[in-house]
Amino acid sequence: MAEQRSGNDVLAELHRILESRRQADPESSYVASLYAKGLDAILKKVGEESAETIIAAKGEDRDALVYETADLWFHTMVMLAACDRSPADVLAELERRFGLSGLAEKASRKS
Repeated sequence: MAEQRSGNDVLAELHRILESRRQADPESSYVASLYAKGLDAILKKVGEESAETIIAAKGEDRDALVYETADLWFHTMVMLAACDRSPADVLAELERRFGLSGLAEKASRKS
C-alpha cells in the first residue's frame, strides 16, 4: 500500500519537482517547456485553467471540477516557482489570515 502524504508534503514535493524542471530540456519536460516560453505563456496557461475550472464548477460533473482544479493548482504552482515563490509562502499568508474576518483583512490591504 502506498504511503499517505499530507497536503503540505504533496505541495512541497511538487514544488521541488517544479524547481528541478527549470534545468530540464524543454523537449523532454512539459514544465521545462513552459519555463522556456516565459512568464507570459505560464500566465496564459493559468488563465486557461481558471476558465476551465469555472466551467466545470458550473456543470454537474464534480469529478471534472476536481480534475480542472488540480490543473489550475498545478499551473499556479508553476507560476509561483517562475516568480521565485513557493506554496509555503501562500500557506503562510493563509495562516496569517486565520482569525481575521474577510472584511477586516480586505480593509487592511494597501490600496
